[in-house]
Amino acid sequence: MLVNTLLCILRPASRPSSVFGRKIHNMFSIATEKLGSNGKKPFTVFVEGNIGSGKTTFLNHFQKFDDVCLLTEPVEKWRNCGGVNLLDLMYKEPHRWAMPFQTYVTLTMLGMHTQQTEKSVKLMERSLFSARNCFVESMLASGSLHQGMYNVLQEWYDFICCNIHIQADLIVYLQTSPEVVYERMKQRARSEESCVPLEYLKELHELHENWLIHGASPRPAPVLVLNADLDLNTIGTEYKRSETSILKPILIENTNQHAILTSPAKRAKTDF
Repeated sequence: MLVNTLLCILRPASRPSSVFGRKIHNMFSIATEKLGSNGKKPFTVFVEGNIGSGKTTFLNHFQKFDDVCLLTEPVEKWRNCGGVNLLDLMYKEPHRWAMPFQTYVTLTMLGMHTQQTEKSVKLMERSLFSARNCFVESMLASGSLHQGMYNVLQEWYDFICCNIHIQADLIVYLQTSPEVVYERMKQRARSEESCVPLEYLKELHELHENWLIHGASPRPAPVLVLNADLDLNTIGTEYKRSETSILKPILIENTNQHAILTSPAKRAKTDF
């Protein structure tokens, strides 16, 4: 019933008049157009981990590769939704703002998932899957989300998964200990995170472990685990360990291109 209602909302006969309605309408139209496209899809990697696990730093490591599309978590959108800082409100009054905040997270993350690129690799900071399996579950457990709110969000996720193709080829899990990320979070000093306790980070850690290590919830792609507790002086070597897995389609493409560009006569010479 709810899904049918959402279909009517998302696919109206005429263009909706409200700004929010137009955003939803446009996003659904773009996503469904992509479903019918036979174009090449980028190798899509989700970078997952606790708050302060170094996801943005990890993405920055791949800036040097021209054929990689980097998409950072849309935090600035969450901080400024028409002039309203939803992230701050969610932390300060979670019982009141967890639901609208997570709804907006769903919308903005879906925008990242459906964003097109001509590049061979698409590297994303977090995904709809971590929002659902970690953060929404945490909100339910803490009482920030009423069961009814949780059910509505679940209907949204079910609808998206059934109607929109979410490309997922690899998950990079930046595995950390809660104590380490707590210290990092205090050092970066985001005003919205000033009230985040260590216990919350421990809970998120367990949810990530249950999902990505123990498989308590479905994983949309294979998982590559990296030790993200290392300090900045040594973590580069750990990031480099992931390059082959992430850049695989580029390496294959370059190898194939080299084979094509090599003349038959030259190839014959190299056989000796």
